[in-house]
Amino acid sequence: MTDPTATTPDRRPGGRTARIRAQVLDAVRAELAENGHEGLTMEGVATRAGVHRTTVYRRWRDVGGLLVDVIDAAGEIDWQPPDTGSLRGDLTALNQEIQESLVVRPSFAVALMAASFHSEQAARAQTQLWADRYAQCEILVERAIERGELPQQDTDARSLLIAATAPLYHQLVLLRAGPDPQLPERAAAAAMMAAAAGAFSVRQGGTFDEEVGSACQ
Repeated sequence: MTDPTATTPDRRPGGRTARIRAQVLDAVRAELAENGHEGLTMEGVATRAGVHRTTVYRRWRDVGGLLVDVIDAAGEIDWQPPDTGSLRGDLTALNQEIQESLVVRPSFAVALMAASFHSEQAARAQTQLWADRYAQCEILVERAIERGELPQQDTDARSLLIAATAPLYHQLVLLRAGPDPQLPERAAAAAMMAAAAGAFSVRQGGTFDEEVGSACQ
């Protein structure tokens, strides 16, 4: 799962309207990467895109509308989760894609995350996009269970996926550190071992305290 908001969707035919949309969204990405959320303006996007600002206002209305469309466009990308034949391989490949996308466009990714804290429209769109991507990646866990790599039939796929990918965001976004070539595989292996030990098992009817107590025994 690449960072979905850091990827430009493939161009699709669609006439003048589609071309204008592509130009404007490319301009939004560039403006965010260079100036951050605070520097994103309708006028700046229109100038960079080479279209009249009236066109931008008429279609997107405000900065929030631009941000939502950039996020929506990321969801239009024809992306499929990796299928390497093993859970460790799949999670490693997933992490490698995430690392590559964050290294290529780190400023844009950070700016868009920051924008979601200032725009409720963007926050809702981004939450939905990530929820959709995690749901799409649940197939990795389903295949692992079918192969017998995970003994539990009640593994919480999303928790496993978050645990596997979080170290990449911590390293590259929070710490602003350089990419570690070993981190994608190391994080994948750690998450897989935790999953195999039942760390992400869904226990119906159990309370949080009961699960913590059980884990500590």
